[in-house]
Amino acid sequence: MTGRPRARGATRGGGRGERLRVGVISDTHGLLRPEALRALRGSDVVVHAGDIGGAEILDALRAIAPVLAVRGNNDREPWARSLPVEVALDLGGVPVAIVHDLNTLTPAAAEGAAVVVCGHSHQPRKEVVGGVLYFNPGSAGPRRFHLPISVGRLDVVGGRVRATLIDLGARRGRTVTSSRP
Repeated sequence: MTGRPRARGATRGGGRGERLRVGVISDTHGLLRPEALRALRGSDVVVHAGDIGGAEILDALRAIAPVLAVRGNNDREPWARSLPVEVALDLGGVPVAIVHDLNTLTPAAAEGAAVVVCGHSHQPRKEVVGGVLYFNPGSAGPRRFHLPISVGRLDVVGGRVRATLIDLGARRGRTVTSSRP
């Protein structure tokens, strides 16, 4: 353990054969689509990477699983004041940093992270750089430009992470990209 806190109810997946399914959503901007809820069903924990748009979004996600959320640049109302701007923790034995805008990630949060979850750009992304998986689920809220409506999933098994982006505009929200970093 790297000294990072563990997410309550979200620490499974570190042992051999154990699995932790992390649903990842961002940039809902007050709109939580039924397709997003369906795609996140079965998650052991849900991460919201900011620009939530209202406490009711987090309440709806908590009906699925415990929620870890960070405040986005548009989350300025009183309900959001208690949300952190970034979080560094272990999920299933994997060190993870969560921030809304990747450009604001502090070195302290990034240090030792194997996965960095972010939002802000509305562009789905999963890319390994310098041994770190950078994962942006894209936007699940109102459509912006011609970008897809999407969410993501991180499956943690035995300390390894499999990242999946799920395009909610595709028929039945099918998975369109997947990898094993």
